[in-house]
Amino acid sequence: MAFSIRTTSMASSYATDIATMHRKLSFRYYLLFIFAQVWFLVLTGSDKVNIKIVEEPSSYGMLNSYNAHNSYQETEKRLKMRIKPSNFSGPVHFHRLVGHCFNKTETNYRYELCPFSNVTQHEQSLRWNPYSGILGVWQEWEIVNNTFVAMVMGEGDNCGKIQRSVKVIFECGSKHEIKNITEPKTCNYLLVFLTPFVCHKHAMLVYPTLSEELQTEWNLLEGQLQQNLITNKGYKKRLHKIFERAGYCLSPEQKERISHDATQIEEKAQKEEAGEFATLAKCSEEYKKLKDEAEGLRTLLALNTDTVNNDNNRGGTHVDLIGDREMEYDALN
Repeated sequence: MAFSIRTTSMASSYATDIATMHRKLSFRYYLLFIFAQVWFLVLTGSDKVNIKIVEEPSSYGMLNSYNAHNSYQETEKRLKMRIKPSNFSGPVHFHRLVGHCFNKTETNYRYELCPFSNVTQHEQSLRWNPYSGILGVWQEWEIVNNTFVAMVMGEGDNCGKIQRSVKVIFECGSKHEIKNITEPKTCNYLLVFLTPFVCHKHAMLVYPTLSEELQTEWNLLEGQLQQNLITNKGYKKRLHKIFERAGYCLSPEQKERISHDATQIEEKAQKEEAGEFATLAKCSEEYKKLKDEAEGLRTLLALNTDTVNNDNNRGGTHVDLIGDREMEYDALN
């Protein structure tokens, strides 16, 4: 019995040694095979291997801050207003704000107000897709008691079944700056802007900014109200018409048309992005773009084929020559 156990143990040990030796030999043969392949490629010419050069640095974890910043900038560039801002209107001294933008960061978001243009929101995050969007586009003034009380920025980015909007109100301040921004209702924002332009008690009066013709019309309207020739409701309706003619406010019909046109444009863009075209002309235009792109790729392929055939004569590596050809192609285009 002892002899049998001993024999079995020796056999098991021998089998283990054989398996270990086999693994070592297999690994060595594998390394030898790889070395032979590399040596073969070197002897036969490196032109047999196409190497793609990756110019962008890798980004992992917190090391992606640089790329995240670039991605954030690209996102900002892609922001597109769904409607065109209204023309400048209102107090003449406010025209000095045109072309200027003001920023404020609150709770990981940066808000930017560009008077008579739009209000945007930008998430301050290093994640790969930080949110950036348009909260509202300049449309009209809100007027109460002969006073410009707020700039109305509507038709912002989609928020469920509604569009985002912002109301910008003004307070006296020593300099132009955003005081704060809140969200009283979902996707409806209130922005408080400090400015020295509203410090004078008559700075935001509407009547002095009107043309002489509209002032006369308002005077007649006031007289009719005093003589009870019109109701308060009729007075407000006709006064709003005066503000519409002055360019301070939009009519309900204008608002509806602007929103409808913006929706139509968005739906058209979505169809085109999905490969659907509304007209044959648009389809032909996109076909031509694809055809030109295909021709460009064929040209690049031909240049690289020439490189493969001639690189040994030029004395450069295949990678270097591909780079040269790509630069030549870029120069041609």
